[in-house]
Amino acid sequence: MMSRPSRRSFLTRAAASGFAASVTISGTKSSGQVIGANDRVRVAVAGINGRGQIHMGSFAAIKDVEVTHLVDPDSRLFASRSARLERQTGQKPKCVQDIRRVLEDPTVDAVSIATPNHWHALMTVWACQAGKDVYVEKPCSHNIYEGRRMVQAAEKYNRIVQHGTQWRSDPKWRTYTADIRAGKYGKLKTANIQIFRPRKSIGIKTPVTPPRELDYDLWVGPGPMSPFRDNLVHYRWHWMWDYGNGEIGNLGSHEFEMARWAMPENASPQSVISLGGRYGYKDQAETPNTQLTLYDFGETKLVCQQRGLHFDKPLKMSIDFHTADGVIREGHFYPHGKMQGEAIVGAPPSGLPENHARAHFQNFIDCVRSRNQAELASDVLDGHRTAVLAHLGNISYRLGEPTSFSGPPEGIAEHKIASESFDNMKRHLVDAGGVNLSKDSYQLGPLLRFDAQAEEFVAAAEANQMARGSYRESFQMPDIV
Repeated sequence: MMSRPSRRSFLTRAAASGFAASVTISGTKSSGQVIGANDRVRVAVAGINGRGQIHMGSFAAIKDVEVTHLVDPDSRLFASRSARLERQTGQKPKCVQDIRRVLEDPTVDAVSIATPNHWHALMTVWACQAGKDVYVEKPCSHNIYEGRRMVQAAEKYNRIVQHGTQWRSDPKWRTYTADIRAGKYGKLKTANIQIFRPRKSIGIKTPVTPPRELDYDLWVGPGPMSPFRDNLVHYRWHWMWDYGNGEIGNLGSHEFEMARWAMPENASPQSVISLGGRYGYKDQAETPNTQLTLYDFGETKLVCQQRGLHFDKPLKMSIDFHTADGVIREGHFYPHGKMQGEAIVGAPPSGLPENHARAHFQNFIDCVRSRNQAELASDVLDGHRTAVLAHLGNISYRLGEPTSFSGPPEGIAEHKIASESFDNMKRHLVDAGGVNLSKDSYQLGPLLRFDAQAEEFVAAAEANQMARGSYRESFQMPDIV
């Protein structure tokens, strides 16, 4: 096994990455050796407003795991989160604003990341360089380039890096997708994802001075500096391109992961086209609340439709699998020509992926102890490949042009299921949003060819630039990890 990097080599990389030069590294259990079953694993949770609270409670509930640090630029959260953890465990964690202070601590074995998306990759790379294992929320990256750096860092420093798509730890999903991949219901032709999650307007706010308890410069970190507004911190950053990836990167990550699991093992995206817009209200959010994306994997296609109008019907998250022999929908198989579906025994339910979250955290801890990366339910390479799909769709969408609803969208209309989804999208906008299709328009992105091996778009310089992103000084993603 590869040993932990020397202090000198780490400081060199840390300086190149903008990492504080005061880092101290001494022997830690996370340096690559197998941790005994009774050895305590010490975890720092970074990002403690929303999802991070699940991380806190789940890790603290695992035997011989201690949440030793809570990390967040917003110190207003420290008192309540620390008290909650102390009530659960009887131990009070240290609260710090800067993750770099935690990475200096040789007693910390792992970092669990539930920060805004634009911090996921850099924090993961830094943690790997510092000899820490990582649990990172979905999507694991904010752009394609940095996702590959995460994979390289995990491999180079022999780190256990788990991607936070917890359906991967659900045995029902494992069997369900394995049977589809094996052709039990016929050869898979198209996976059709539907994500209908009502989202409220984030409103329009003027810039104000950040709260004194919030280190806003640190919150922005590797992202571009924007004026602070009350509708950015917390959570609503999801709908801003500089910090989030929209719904396709948020809930879409869970569905993409399962769709990929059902596809042929080596299937890779060859092209993408995306369309949509933001309807129903005027606010400062940038990502679409209505989006339709078509991916070509060769013999298999993938369609992803999202709806997010806040006055829409309740949540729906599902994947229909269209095969050569029929359709798999909501745990039933409908052979061609039959209206009555055949129930699939043990099929997983649709809906939010809350089940098996604890099993996913437990799987990570088990692998931290064993140092066996092969046993991870969703390793960083899985996470990267899943995140790439979200990035592809968003890049096509962002390069799009306003298009009239009067005609069929070129590149979408040729695929039956995608074309039907577009028609459904239009009906939804009229019925749920009151959109006047004759006066409104949608953004239609270009059809982009993608070389999955090189992880580059073919003859599309602007798309390739967007796939790379940019970073502020002191928060640079290193080209060589």
